[in-house]
Amino acid sequence: MATDFIIEKTTNSRLASVDFSNIQFGHTFADHMLECDYADGKWGAIHIKPYGKLLLSPATTALHYGQSIFEGQKAYRLANGEAAIFRPKMNWERFNKSAKRMCMPEIPQDIFVEGMRKLVGIDKDWISPSKGGSLYIRPFMFATDEYVGIRPSEHYKFIIFCSPVNAYYNDPVKVKIEQHYVRASEGGVGEAKNAGNYGASLYPASLGQAQGYRQLLWTDGKEHKWIEESGTMNVFFVIGDKVITPNLDGSILDGVTRNSVITLLKDKGITVEERRISVDEVVEASRNNTLKDMFGAGTAATIAPIVAIGYNDGELVLPPMETREISTWLLDTLNGIRYGTKEDKFGWMIPALN
Repeated sequence: MATDFIIEKTTNSRLASVDFSNIQFGHTFADHMLECDYADGKWGAIHIKPYGKLLLSPATTALHYGQSIFEGQKAYRLANGEAAIFRPKMNWERFNKSAKRMCMPEIPQDIFVEGMRKLVGIDKDWISPSKGGSLYIRPFMFATDEYVGIRPSEHYKFIIFCSPVNAYYNDPVKVKIEQHYVRASEGGVGEAKNAGNYGASLYPASLGQAQGYRQLLWTDGKEHKWIEESGTMNVFFVIGDKVITPNLDGSILDGVTRNSVITLLKDKGITVEERRISVDEVVEASRNNTLKDMFGAGTAATIAPIVAIGYNDGELVLPPMETREISTWLLDTLNGIRYGTKEDKFGWMIPALN
């Protein structure tokens, strides 16, 4: 469908000042952003304009009551030189699930997906040309009523901005099983990508980082018995000849990369089990040497090998990287699809709009 955009391009691009070989993840931002407001029960005009500051009232509802959701996805430079976005429709669908759970209005596909394609088309030169580089895309929405009172807002702002990035993790990751703090509980908002989930995770994550662990491995909120997900990614275990990942039970984020990994594994004929997996099962598999591989999967991380698990007062060391056949194949395959060097048989790469 044709979508109308109000476009104001910058007259002072910052692109020439960027050293793409030396950028920190999430610290550098592209020239433009998309902005669209919701009022009177409908979404308004779609503006693409120079990236800049927002002017907000101190009484802005989102700052007090947490109606704020977001997504994270990436655009890549294909081998043929074109820019393309990885699975934007699935992010749009998940964004609207988050919106529903947080009592916020759903956003039309033409604003989210087509707007993103247009924005990336304008800022495609910001895609990092470094090996493993991409353009991280951050769509988000927050409540904008100027009102101090607990009720759903009547006004919202939707924004997309972009950030050139290189690899999120440069080395394999150590994780710690969290046995005290809780990320999400049954009936909560764990499957929604809302800002509060991440704010609540910062303190326990900092405790783990002080002990040398890059991420936590969250467990369920009732017994701390069942593994759920890690801080920036879903988690997978290769035990014997099967790949196991926690099933989606309402407290685990339905990751786009997670879904892609499962699709690729099944297409290759590898057995995948989406089910509850206990801490005890993982510990036992590690001790009897049937835990062959463990990795995280997420937009920022892509495929992140996990080399050690902190548990109680000890540490489980996983098999060496050179034996990791499945995660190595997944990373190579996903990168091949994203950069256009392998067949995109599932139609995951959606071209930017010129």
